[in-house]
Amino acid sequence: MAQAPQTDADADAETPRKGRLLPVLLGLAGAAIAGGGMFYAVHSGLILAPADPSARPAPVATDFAHIPLENISISLAPNSGARFLRISGQVEVAQSSLAEMERLQPRFLDMMNTYLRAVELSDLTEPAAIIRLRAQILRRLQVIAGDGHVRDFLITEFVIN
Repeated sequence: MAQAPQTDADADAETPRKGRLLPVLLGLAGAAIAGGGMFYAVHSGLILAPADPSARPAPVATDFAHIPLENISISLAPNSGARFLRISGQVEVAQSSLAEMERLQPRFLDMMNTYLRAVELSDLTEPAAIIRLRAQILRRLQVIAGDGHVRDFLITEFVIN
C-alpha cells in the first residue's frame, strides 16, 4: 500500500508529543546530576561532615575575678515619663590585676554616673539598648583600666522606673 503524503496537520500532531517529552527528560537528568552531586558531597565530607574531635572549643579561662559595682541610681529628665534609672553590675578583670582594679572602683563609678546622665531615655527604651549600653560602658572601663585588665562588664540589674 502506498503511504499518503504527510500533511501539516500530521506534523503538528507529532510536535506536541516531542515538546512534552523533552522537558521531562531534562528534569530527570538534572535531578540525577543534582542527586549524584549531593551524594558525593555528603559521602566525601564536604557537607554534613561529623565534627572533628580535635577541634574542641577552647576551655574557659579561670584566671579572672569579678568586682561588684554598687547600685547606681540616676534621676531622669522630668519630662521623660520615668523618674530614675537603677543599674548595677560587675566588672570582670584579670586575676593578676584584681587589687589594682579594686583601687580604680571609684573611677569606674564616676565614669558610669557621667555616661548614664548623658544618655537619653529614648536610647534606653530601645530593644537593643542594653547591649549597646553594655558595650559603651565596657569600652570606657577598658580605657580607664588600660589594656588587658578589664575583660567584660556584666549588667546584673537594669531598672527604669
